[in-house]
Amino acid sequence: MRIISGSLRGRTFYPPTNAGMRPTTDMAREALFNILPALIDFEGKVVLDLFSGSGGMALEFISRGVEYVYAVEKKAQLAKFIKDTAEKFNVDNLKVIQQDAYKLLLSYNIPTDIVFADPPYDMPGIDDLPDMIYKKRAIINEGGLFILEHNSAHNYSDHERFMQSRKYGKVHFTIFQ
Repeated sequence: MRIISGSLRGRTFYPPTNAGMRPTTDMAREALFNILPALIDFEGKVVLDLFSGSGGMALEFISRGVEYVYAVEKKAQLAKFIKDTAEKFNVDNLKVIQQDAYKLLLSYNIPTDIVFADPPYDMPGIDDLPDMIYKKRAIINEGGLFILEHNSAHNYSDHERFMQSRKYGKVHFTIFQ
C-alpha cells in the first residue's frame, strides 16, 4: 500500500496478509480524497477512523494535513501494525485505540470533524452506524462528515443525513453531513 498525496506521499507499507482484512484499494482511496477537499478543509480537523485495519486511511488523512487521527482497530495484530507504521513514518498525531468500534462509540466523547468507517461489509449493525454517529451520540461537530465504506448491498440514500454516494469498482463510499 502507498500514501497517495500530501506530506507522506509515496511512502509504502505492507500490512500483514494473514490478518483477515480488506484494505481500501489505492484507486478507491485516491478517488475519495480527490473529492473530499471540496467538501471539508482538512486543516485543524480531528478524524475518527473506525475499523482502521491497515491504518491506510488514517495515514492518508494525516498526510493530507488533519490535526489528529484516532484509529480504532479491534485486532491486536493490526493495532500494533498501525502503531509501528506511524512510528516508522515519524507520525506523532495518530493514536491507536485497540477496541471494538461499536463499544467505543458508546463512550466516545472527543469532538470530531470527520468519521470514516470501513467495517466488514457483512458485519451485523453496519446499517445502524449513521444513526449511532448522528443520533445516539452526536459524535461529529456541526458541519463535519461521516464517510461509510460499503458494498452494493447497502443503500443509504434515504437517510436524513445523506449527502452523496460514490462508487469505485466494488467499493461504495456514502458521505453524510
